[in-house]
Amino acid sequence: MERLRIGTRGSPLALWQARAVQAALAAAVPDLAAEGAIEIVVIRTTGDRVQDRTLSEIGGKGLFTKEIEEQLAGGGIDLAVHSMKDMPTLLPEGLVIDAMLPRADPRDALVATAPGGIEALPSGAVVGTASLRRQAQILHRRPDLRVVPFRGNVDTRLAKLADGQAAATVLALAGLLRLGKAAVATQVMEPDAMLPAVAQGAIGIERRADDEHTAALLRRIADRATLTAVAAERALLAVLDGSCRTPIAALAEPDGSGNLVLRGLVAAPDGSRVVTGRWSGAAADAERLGREGGRELRRRAEFLA
Repeated sequence: MERLRIGTRGSPLALWQARAVQAALAAAVPDLAAEGAIEIVVIRTTGDRVQDRTLSEIGGKGLFTKEIEEQLAGGGIDLAVHSMKDMPTLLPEGLVIDAMLPRADPRDALVATAPGGIEALPSGAVVGTASLRRQAQILHRRPDLRVVPFRGNVDTRLAKLADGQAAATVLALAGLLRLGKAAVATQVMEPDAMLPAVAQGAIGIERRADDEHTAALLRRIADRATLTAVAAERALLAVLDGSCRTPIAALAEPDGSGNLVLRGLVAAPDGSRVVTGRWSGAAADAERLGREGGRELRRRAEFLA
């Protein structure tokens, strides 16, 4: 009988994602359908342990992946499941991500203590978020609001909101949908108002580059459209040397005619300067499209220097 070990963080959302991969593999590979054939291994990361500082202060989003990737490289697990928006553009040598599940809704959602969207928040209202991307776009639209750091998983952030620590927070709609909590959203934010994080809503599956057996299994569940869109977005991010210290956003979507439309944004953290762009090209050239978009944003965003 086939046996696979899936490494994941232990948050409710991370476990949901790992189980989604587990279910997809079990449905696609008969030998993996037996109970116990796919084991989920929970690995606690530095990003999970340190909750009192923003990611930009403690070293970036790679802190959500380091310990998991060490286990993968060392053979302790056979594959790792990640939120793709948490993944650095450069992976450790010997590891690859060439399979993703179909992407969920990539938009952000405002969750506020009073009805209405971001326009309805009173002047001076506090918005909690640990994301500089969200902070910059919020302050660009509403410089009269105050943004404070909010760390933790979805339930933790919702509890902070209920506790009165902020009037609103912004969460990925995909996470709320997966956890059955979409009803808490008071506004689904369209990309023109809040461009999502690179790869938001996409679940990536990482493996050892030389593990051809696992690669063959993952090809059975890999979603080509998601891989293509995320490739464009991550190529844009790579050109900009994106990190948690720079507000960067991107979203690539098919236009129905075989082309990909890519939108990108880079901003100053305080929202005072925002540069956006929009590009279109063949889906087969997704990475090239992303690189071109990234280079244009870099030329226009003089404040990145």
